[in-house]
Amino acid sequence: MTMAAAIESRTAEAPASTQQSRIAGVDILDDLGQAEAVWRGLEDARQFSTPYQRFDFLGPWQRQVGAREGLRPFIVIAYDAERRPLLLLPLALSHEHGVRTACFMGGKHATFNMPLWDRDFAAGATSADLDALISAIRARAEADVLSLTQQPLNWRDLPNPMALLPHQPSANDCPLMTIVPEEPPTARISNSFRRRLKGKERKLQALAGYRYHVADADADIKRLLDWFFRIKPLRMAEQKLPNVFADPGVEDFIRDACMAKLAGDGHVIDIHALECDDEVIAIFAGVADGHRFSMMFNTYTLSANSKYSPGLILMRDIVDHYAGHGYRALDLGIGSDEYKRLFCKGDEPIFDSFIPLSLRGKLAATAMSGVNRAKHLVKHNPALFELAQKLRGAFQR
Repeated sequence: MTMAAAIESRTAEAPASTQQSRIAGVDILDDLGQAEAVWRGLEDARQFSTPYQRFDFLGPWQRQVGAREGLRPFIVIAYDAERRPLLLLPLALSHEHGVRTACFMGGKHATFNMPLWDRDFAAGATSADLDALISAIRARAEADVLSLTQQPLNWRDLPNPMALLPHQPSANDCPLMTIVPEEPPTARISNSFRRRLKGKERKLQALAGYRYHVADADADIKRLLDWFFRIKPLRMAEQKLPNVFADPGVEDFIRDACMAKLAGDGHVIDIHALECDDEVIAIFAGVADGHRFSMMFNTYTLSANSKYSPGLILMRDIVDHYAGHGYRALDLGIGSDEYKRLFCKGDEPIFDSFIPLSLRGKLAATAMSGVNRAKHLVKHNPALFELAQKLRGAFQR
């Protein structure tokens, strides 16, 4: 290791007051390459993490988006006394208005944020472990505040140990469908809803080459993404929404992640599509991990075929696809759009934590917490939400 690398990976020891913690040392790295071996080891299916924290998801995001936004990797790795990795916290550091903020990599493109955990450590993690982690980060004096948003309260069959830190509900909900493999398809999607969709689909089935598929070949992935990046801005303009896909580096990040193959099967981002010989009719794309599919982005045709609800038909196909592969859950991303409630009857509890690391950070954490509490209040109060929508519409005219 070069002297520069050795300096960047210097270890901050946990204070003596947290000796009961299994965390004996913490490294903070600003180079993804230095963290890669530990990172990939902790994203193994036997460990505990979400697919949004895969190295091949956040690596392209940091290179294509984070770096363009002036964000520096701030990768926290905690070890036990024998230098076995216990967790990796994939953060990025920004410096705005005199405050250094460390937040999860992935930005608005990651629905869920979590460290990557050694599963056994996560199952028994205590408040003392979290105190040791925060104390070691604070001792490095490189960040003023940790802004840790959109964390799931539970993931798969384990509680998220980060909930041991002070936290509050996230501003938005995430609609969730729980899948019980032994139950019939009508337990997931009602018989009456299936009949309505089947009636609409008959119109599409008359189209030559009509099909549902998961894109696998590079040429198909590129073709579908070319179509998406042409159509999505038009759809967002119709809805008077900002085009987040036009932000610098976002398209490159999504293309890289969609092309990246997983070691087993599938891609870092999988694309599901309805097509016919003449056009792409609809696509949904998201991440999957053998247990849950989590939708990231979607759009549908501008042609007359849009009147047959191709997005809903595709969503039904996706639900049945993953149920057939033994998946236990499916979510449609942050936000409570009406179409999501047609499929998802529950919500994934998610929370935010704003942890001050300095006096300046204490003021910033208080402000961040207050803003998010206000957003949560508006989103969960119909009268306030309607007023906010009217005001947004007025300003966009």
